[in-house]
Amino acid sequence: MTITINGQVFNDFSPDSSIFDVLRKLNLPLDKIAVERNLEIVPKSCFDEISVVDGDRLEIIHFIGGG
Repeated sequence: MTITINGQVFNDFSPDSSIFDVLRKLNLPLDKIAVERNLEIVPKSCFDEISVVDGDRLEIIHFIGGG
């Protein structure tokens, strides 16, 4: 399955991967992440419920606090 994440093509996700699985495989922290799937914001409460499909385009933003 091929998906695009932040403009980079990935071919190593299984067809039954959820957004949560993608984030975990990429070693991204879940607490400060925003995900857009095919131009729609995905609520954090749905990360484990929504499966990615071949051709999906994800934009993942990691918020960093500072001072």
